[in-house]
Amino acid sequence: MTAATATGGAGVTHGGETGRDPDGAAAPAHPALEEHRVELTGYCYRMLGSIFDAEDAVQETLLRAWRGRDDFQARSSTRTWLYRIATNVCLDQLRGRARRALPMEFGGPAEPVPAALGAAAPDRWVGPAPDAAVLPAGDPAAVAEARESVRLAFVAALQHLPPRQRAVLLLRDVLRWRADETAELVGASVAAVNSALQRARATMAACDDRPGTPLDPRQRDLLDRYVASFERYDIDSLVALLREDAVQSMPPFPLWLRGPGDIRRWMLGPGAGCRGSRLVPVPANGGTALGHYRPDPAGGHRPFGIHLLEASAGRIVRLTHFLTPELFPVFGLPARLGPGPGVPDFGPARR
Repeated sequence: MTAATATGGAGVTHGGETGRDPDGAAAPAHPALEEHRVELTGYCYRMLGSIFDAEDAVQETLLRAWRGRDDFQARSSTRTWLYRIATNVCLDQLRGRARRALPMEFGGPAEPVPAALGAAAPDRWVGPAPDAAVLPAGDPAAVAEARESVRLAFVAALQHLPPRQRAVLLLRDVLRWRADETAELVGASVAAVNSALQRARATMAACDDRPGTPLDPRQRDLLDRYVASFERYDIDSLVALLREDAVQSMPPFPLWLRGPGDIRRWMLGPGAGCRGSRLVPVPANGGTALGHYRPDPAGGHRPFGIHLLEASAGRIVRLTHFLTPELFPVFGLPARLGPGPGVPDFGPARR
């Protein structure tokens, strides 16, 4: 992913702006294509496990559609045509690539010491996604169902499927396409699609790890207590919110921890540089994430990571801290926070 892509600056662009293809030819965004951007980004995110890769895939999809617009015979709807292109783009991206995962899928929990952090591997892990980028507005019941399909655990489970099975399951079970529509899109028979769907469902049943649900407004009290404890850096109060088997991970690093005791030791030891941080809520992965800003020696607070929390029965069971400041413009978060409450500086990095 390039910096230009992360901020919507390459290929077919937002809001009717003019992008350029690799040959330098102008490619004005067409409203009939642009209106599908969010749902296509959601589809590509589920396929690829990365919002950066998904945005690249959608840019490529819209660029291919723009280039091929004169050959489009309207034998199918524009939406079907775009999904066919997006599926092929995703399959191309996934060819020969190792699957993305969560750190808990590799080995056991680590000791809460700096040496256990390991080397950063940004392309190895499933990443978060802002709801605004992947969930189209619509009927509240349909939006609620769509939120379930962008949960981090669900997206991670999808990565266990072979790419074509992944596409079939998403088209049939998430997007509710008919078997014959799916078969035409992926270039297979209806029988082959039904067989792939059954295999995909069996794999998902075995892999979909549901430790809890994303925090949302219905769990506002728990979210508020977490934010207050973290910003005060009252770690005893924070770990009191955790279930006994809670886990914490910090992609892009492979380290993960289990249990309030080890999480406490990390926060008071190697993680103590987070003291004085501020958290900003943002809708993500079907719940509420938190943009984490650490104190900047030059003044104010600088982007540090995105927290995704999952809870069960009033306790936090999973904390995933994505230590990737490059996510902040994608989430529409400020480039930095000023020295006092309510003084955000959106700066040039905000999309």
